Amino acid sequence: IALADDSGLSVDVMGGAPGIFSARWSGVHGDDAANLQLLLAQLGDIAPENRRGSFLCAAAVVAPDGAEHVVTGELPGNILREPAGENGFGYDPIFRPDGDQRTLAQHSDEEKNAISHRGRAVRKLAAQLAPVV
Repeated sequence: IALADDSGLSVDVMGGAPGIFSARWSGVHGDDAANLQLLLAQLGDIAPENRRGSFLCAAAVVAPDGAEHVVTGELPGNILREPAGENGFGYDPIFRPDGDQRTLAQHSDEEKNAISHRGRAVRKLAAQLAPVV
């Protein structure tokens, strides 16, 4: 059995970017600070009501017999103007999930895992695979 996933931040006003390029948005793979600063600069003159986005995850399981299960998970929210919080990574310090007053970087690992896009996708996969396993 093979399991794979990919995640990214999709910003509405940017047509879904950075999307699959989230980890290398600034041109250097994995430079979280540079990626975050570039995104903030690109959104600099965008009004708060237009700073909507989502963390998205696509996850897939393929069995040796060729059976495929593909799901997505989404965590919608707003992109803030200033980073807040020390936990998490990437864009977590500037992303506030809908219905919350804190950024993902202000959540504990347990809180973040309970609502994250990746967690949502994995729970969907688990539900699909439960009858099979």
